[in-house]
Amino acid sequence: MLDVCESSPSYIRAIAPYQPGKPISELAREMGLEEGSIVKLASNENPAGVSPLARRAIEAHLEGLARYPDGNGFELKQALAARYRVGQDQIVLGNGSNDVLELVARCFLGTGTSAVMSQHAFVVYHLATQVAGAARVEIPARAFGHDLTAMAGAVREDTRVIWIANPNNPTGTFVPAAEVEAFLRRVPRRVVVVVDEAYNEYLPDALQSDSVRWLQQFPNLVLTRTFSKAYGLAGLRVGFALAHPEIADLMNRVRQPFNVSSIAQAAAQAALNDRDFVDGSVDLNRSGMRQIVEGLDRLRLNCIPSFGNFVSFQVGAAGQVYQRLLKQGVIVRPIGVYGLPEHLRVTIGLPAENERFLSALRTALHA
Repeated sequence: MLDVCESSPSYIRAIAPYQPGKPISELAREMGLEEGSIVKLASNENPAGVSPLARRAIEAHLEGLARYPDGNGFELKQALAARYRVGQDQIVLGNGSNDVLELVARCFLGTGTSAVMSQHAFVVYHLATQVAGAARVEIPARAFGHDLTAMAGAVREDTRVIWIANPNNPTGTFVPAAEVEAFLRRVPRRVVVVVDEAYNEYLPDALQSDSVRWLQQFPNLVLTRTFSKAYGLAGLRVGFALAHPEIADLMNRVRQPFNVSSIAQAAAQAALNDRDFVDGSVDLNRSGMRQIVEGLDRLRLNCIPSFGNFVSFQVGAAGQVYQRLLKQGVIVRPIGVYGLPEHLRVTIGLPAENERFLSALRTALHA
């Protein structure tokens, strides 16, 4: 290692970089496949594509690309404030929801502090905590999901942040609203609780709750959401946090200027109002989930019941099966880094993509 790199903090040098889902172009090069023949079901993207309203907004703003975006995101914040009935001073915009997660870590974590998280939870919580130099307190999962009782009991004097994904990625598990609310009552107000609701739109009506109203009762709560999933804007990277005005103010102080592009802001504002597209995406996901789960059942593979737009399933030789799928032009996600070395995660796709995956999986299992 270069001498100059030795001066970097040890906790930075120890970071294992985030590994995204394999891009279609990369697999095409590696396997000599045509890009059009490849099915990517690895990154929990929306198979329905982009909202028509968002597409029109993108086209309408192309001529303004020579100008910097509105650094405050006024119009998008105005739309979000109206949708969620919060003040604009409670909103933090991010370059994807990952960005706002990092902002929380930068504001509240550092050396000598700790963050509590669940086993099998979103790996960015680990990364954000480690980048800040804080200690990770990882609580064993309960049925692949969050054990909120144990997490509340694990809060230490130096704990400053608790990370919760609901629904959780990559396991798809969900904690009912009543349990989350009870947990918030137990946690000391000096600890920031981040509830990451990236997959909230996919929840059935019976499980939907007005979590935003909790902000009035719990000033230490931060809710994060994204336009990358049900809204179909993963390539534009736009997410947001809802929080108490004083927490939002701190996050905005460390937020990079112009962190959300003008195109992303315009597209997100339009997508927010395209209920037909979102409803159609949710319906497509619901039917696709049935298709995938029934197919896995026929193959006698156990899967973790999921409330997101993906499902994780157990297959003994996960690494080998993953490689066999790649050779057939089907990309899924290995999740050994999440402590699940025998599982793969597959995103719900279009009906033909789901069938292609199941057929390829059948071949991979019997190779």
